[in-house]
Amino acid sequence: MKKSIPLPPPTERQLAAAQALDEAFHSQLAKVNLGLSPISLALAYADWAMHLATSPGQQMLLAQRALALSQQALSSPWQEQLASDDASQPAPVDDPRFSDPGWRHWPFNVLKESFKATSSWWHEASQVEGVSSHHRHVVDFFNRQGLDALSPSNLPVTNPEAIKKGKESLGQSWLKGYQHLALDLLERSQHTGGASRTALKPLPFKVGQDVAVTPGKVVFRNHLIELIQYTPTTAGVYPEPLLIVPSCIMKYYILDLSPGNSMVRYLVGQGHTVFMISWRNPDASDRELGMQDYLQLGVMEAMAAVKSLTGAPRIHALGYCLGGTFLAIVAAALGARQPQSHRRGQGKNQHRRREDAVALDTMPELASVTLLAAQTDFSEPGELGVFIDDDQLKTLRESMARTGYLSGRQMAGSFQFLNSRDLVWSRNTRRYLLGQDEVGNDMMSWNADVTRLPERMHNEYLSSLFLNNALATGNYRVAGVGVALMDIRAPLLVVGTQRDHVSPWQSVYKIHLLTDTQTTFILAAGGHNAGIVSEPGHRGRSYQMDCMEKGHAWTEPDDWAAHAPLFEGSWWEAMHRWLQERSGKPVPPPAINPATVLGDAPGDYVMARYAD
Repeated sequence: MKKSIPLPPPTERQLAAAQALDEAFHSQLAKVNLGLSPISLALAYADWAMHLATSPGQQMLLAQRALALSQQALSSPWQEQLASDDASQPAPVDDPRFSDPGWRHWPFNVLKESFKATSSWWHEASQVEGVSSHHRHVVDFFNRQGLDALSPSNLPVTNPEAIKKGKESLGQSWLKGYQHLALDLLERSQHTGGASRTALKPLPFKVGQDVAVTPGKVVFRNHLIELIQYTPTTAGVYPEPLLIVPSCIMKYYILDLSPGNSMVRYLVGQGHTVFMISWRNPDASDRELGMQDYLQLGVMEAMAAVKSLTGAPRIHALGYCLGGTFLAIVAAALGARQPQSHRRGQGKNQHRRREDAVALDTMPELASVTLLAAQTDFSEPGELGVFIDDDQLKTLRESMARTGYLSGRQMAGSFQFLNSRDLVWSRNTRRYLLGQDEVGNDMMSWNADVTRLPERMHNEYLSSLFLNNALATGNYRVAGVGVALMDIRAPLLVVGTQRDHVSPWQSVYKIHLLTDTQTTFILAAGGHNAGIVSEPGHRGRSYQMDCMEKGHAWTEPDDWAAHAPLFEGSWWEAMHRWLQERSGKPVPPPAINPATVLGDAPGDYVMARYAD
């Protein structure tokens, strides 16, 4: 019998070619699916469909529920019509898409109630027992996205407000809406072809001229950050300077918008010596910058620079969004350094490198830590969790491997997708159906000034924090040593916002489970950005605030919200009072040493913009 000859394994060249073909195919699939993994979506819907198909009892309940909701949808419009005719004040509407009085009259009230019943049924239908929690979340989210696209408020013939305005304007609003649509389609076609991809549209609010205009100097720079020291405006300042760590996902001047809308200007005006980190907008050469670089070159070197420049042994630190997560990690690392009077055991940690230990020892003590819309426990990340699973991350890694970074356009698209009801469909309704011109403001201009993230940093951020929740479980490492948020000894001020799609306030609130220090929690009205930019004097602002002392017991978020005192006005004022209580008596303002000045604020890094 002839002996078979074993086949040789594929060569490296063949393996590389196969991988390149796979990645090219996956890239085209991702483009068709708006950058999402089709495998992840298919697995979620297959999990849901198979469990529903094998659950006749749940099918029966859903059928009964469909009948009940249909009956309610047919009867509610007439009840609402009678109630609105009898009442002097109509009942408040919980969905702003249907706030116009025309939605209370036939046939539009039937359309509205039918849409609401359909949305409610699909939400209940997605909650099939046996489906994994992540797949259930994905199905519910994408069902909601599809239904929002089909809302009767999005169509000219089923939107009573659009019909009424068109009649009143003798068709001018419809004509103007058509012009807006034509211009938007033309601009989109230009972005998809040729050299127009590299064209940068000027920002409505110019950086350094209209926004980011608080006077100051760049006093420190490395490859990753510029550090801005703002010029004092008061006769006396608190002796502990304040370092602000913004998110690297966004340009820093969200906290220094136009003068009447600037947190930095407000804090400087209250007597605080304010420093701000301005992150570098990375390019392909920065693809190997990782999380440790952002912690050490970013937060740690900035803190050391503030101590060196002012001579202050103690500083306040404030972090926003991902910058707050960075700050919490560094605060935990500082709390764990020697000497450790609050921990058992003696001696230095043998796992920490000598140079890292020296770097930590040269940093200032934290007088307080303020975290704004910053997650530290990622087990319930809200809508962002839809994009976090192994298949989604694989698709994202393949995309970043081609460029070396996550583009600003990809990031902006993801955030827009999370809140498409307001950022896409409601905007389209105003522009195309009502013919309204878009009134720009400083925050919209900032929102268009997108940033990139390096490939390695973004991979590590998603994998370690979102996918594995390493920080909350004590498995995240800094300077070679695992850190635990329980080591934070400075008092905490933590701020969440009620309508946050990026950092849900219930998730932000979970820091109470992870720390054992005095913690003051504020729940502010608004969303992830508008709730944080809450200048004094703005009408309609409110917040809840309460403090828990060291050794506090656990209070569930909903219980906290039910009992925490409610205050009218801006929470910025409460933040200033909180910082004031933890600061020394005012001293003459420190002069900015001319030898350290590298240029005027807002610096160079914030000016870097890319078309992608």
